[in-house]
Amino acid sequence: DRAAGMLRQPWSDSLGQADIEFVIGGFGGECSEAEIARGTESARQAQARVLIGAGGGKALDTARAIAANLGLPVVNCPTLASSDAPCSALSVVYDEAGVFERLIFYPRNPELVLVDTSIVAQAPRRHLVAGMGDALATWFEARTVIQARRPNQVHGGTTLSGGALAQLCYQTLLADGVAAAAAVTANSVTPALERVVEANTLLSGLGFESGGLAIAHSVHNGLTTAAPTHSCMHGEKVAFGLLVQLAVEGRPTTEIDTVLAFSRSVGLPTTLADIGLTDEDADVLRLIAERTVAPGETAHNEPFPVTAEAIYDGILAADRYSKETMAQS
Repeated sequence: DRAAGMLRQPWSDSLGQADIEFVIGGFGGECSEAEIARGTESARQAQARVLIGAGGGKALDTARAIAANLGLPVVNCPTLASSDAPCSALSVVYDEAGVFERLIFYPRNPELVLVDTSIVAQAPRRHLVAGMGDALATWFEARTVIQARRPNQVHGGTTLSGGALAQLCYQTLLADGVAAAAAVTANSVTPALERVVEANTLLSGLGFESGGLAIAHSVHNGLTTAAPTHSCMHGEKVAFGLLVQLAVEGRPTTEIDTVLAFSRSVGLPTTLADIGLTDEDADVLRLIAERTVAPGETAHNEPFPVTAEAIYDGILAADRYSKETMAQS
């Protein structure tokens, strides 16, 4: 795959010079129970002492799960800045069809995260933009959890520093997102790209763990139940989920307009059509809404009761408002 092709020679050079043997285990494309089990057995047979995860978020989540199963340290080497997965102490597990199943929490974060922005710059623009979608929700979800006085994502108390990191993540995206996307389109490494990679990977990772998650990520989980959305990346679905969250929370239109303007400027989805759905898919949308408010979902971190009906209405309202503001521009 892409990660192995790009990193095989650097690994041979660096690890070989240090006289460290390594085996490339491969990745099937989905962080599923079956893939984790396969990787665990492969690492056990190789008598691995350290796991190195390389690739996108799902590959890194799988490596982290394998390392936890075997009690080994893990090093994450993201080749994309497509999510905040690299720095986190959890894995998101899906079934083989790509439907969200559960989260696995770990007692510690990865021992080391190494990002080579020259490799990130060679990836398709869409991956960086999807990472911005994931990071875009960080401040708004953390703010909600802080205001609701709910536990953060690792079941601890929220902190001023966590909130500040989450807010800095948002400010960095607004300041540098467009320029960073342009840099990746040109396969160039620029200061703007460096800052957005930090926002997508580190600031968002620290921000969501220390601040917490709310409706935006729960809507993502709900959207995974709809087959037409399976071609969308994690951050793309989170970006639409953020619009739903802002609608359900009744946030000022000035705030929503800023999020919409940024999303459109970099190419994030802002309507149902952008993620393969329509407002006429009532049964599908109701199923998404029901899954969004399943027991244990982070949608319940809001400072008010969140129902499936509220999410359904929020999906329709977010879609309609986005369409109307586009028509006016």
